[in-house]
Amino acid sequence: MKKHETVAMLLAGGQGSRLGGLTHKLAKPAVSFGGKYRIIDFPLSNCRYSNISVVGVLTQYKPLILNAYISTGAPWALDSLDGGVSILPPYMDMDGGNWYKGTADAIYQNIEFVDQYSPKNVVILSGDHIYKMNYDDMVTFRKENEADAAIAVFNVPMKEAPRFGIMNTDSEGRIVSFDEKPAQPKSTMASMGVYVFNWPVLKDALERDAVDPDSEHDFGKNIIPMMLAEGKRLFAYEFKGYWKDIGTVDSYYEANMELLEEPPPFNLDDHDFPIYSNNSNAMPQIIGHDAEVTNSLICDGCIIEGKVTHSVISKNVYIGKGAEVENSIIMHNARIEDDVRVVDAVVSEGMVVTQGILKGNINKKSDEDIRLLYSSHTQPQI
Repeated sequence: MKKHETVAMLLAGGQGSRLGGLTHKLAKPAVSFGGKYRIIDFPLSNCRYSNISVVGVLTQYKPLILNAYISTGAPWALDSLDGGVSILPPYMDMDGGNWYKGTADAIYQNIEFVDQYSPKNVVILSGDHIYKMNYDDMVTFRKENEADAAIAVFNVPMKEAPRFGIMNTDSEGRIVSFDEKPAQPKSTMASMGVYVFNWPVLKDALERDAVDPDSEHDFGKNIIPMMLAEGKRLFAYEFKGYWKDIGTVDSYYEANMELLEEPPPFNLDDHDFPIYSNNSNAMPQIIGHDAEVTNSLICDGCIIEGKVTHSVISKNVYIGKGAEVENSIIMHNARIEDDVRVVDAVVSEGMVVTQGILKGNINKKSDEDIRLLYSSHTQPQI
């Protein structure tokens, strides 16, 4: 097997329970975003931009749609003969097998996969964040600081810091302590869940963590504290671009609506750093004679006969005559029938809204106030 200096491992097995019905039939990284994309498109596109040609995607919960969507990895240039993308679900061996018990355990169970490429660096990624990053810059940062690990951090407002794992550093940027969701944070540097490790150092830590009966086998709760306690060189890599964890309905809705701002804080129309996706062919949009579309994102295959205002409309969506959609996200293959009104809502893939008014209250900014409509009988499609 050809050696690769850097291998990426993408944790994509999350159930995403905080996204409610959006993850009833599929894993969180497979949830659609911005009309034409799925969440996993962002870390995969980052890998392409960073010239990382070996990516292991660790799946577990409801992987069918996600696996089919990734397929050969061709849209992200991850279909090379000596690397490419590999789907890595939990598996059985002669000693039995287990589901992934935590983020660290997921990597531990795939040590043989990483070892076959003899890498110096392993990039650990999450499959549920929206951002653009050149991981190669972070790899260089780790090497220049002779660090055992570089951890990407994002400055958040102090009032939000208790929601995150917070890194505390010295004047050189070396991490001196880590607090998981502290009540009284010492800094505002939140961990993004993006790590670059020296592989031999990480491998040793994973093997020792695996036999610790008291460990939860998690990077934030176990591996990072272990390495700090042992005096390993961990450095904070400050990221200054757009980054959002869309693990809740509220943050998911907000991130989609931000795409409609002028200018948007996160630009999808970026020819220098495009986001790639596995989009099947669809017919062009059809905007009816009496239709009205204002400040909205409309994808291929849509038929719009009604009124759409400040909304994100995914591919192959039908909006009927007299229907009104406002401040909403309508996912792939959904139908809003004639004279239906949808306001401040998220309508999931394949859902058919046949009558009445679907209305939330976004102003309160809580998940319960965003109306979420989904069908447990509708199977998402690629």
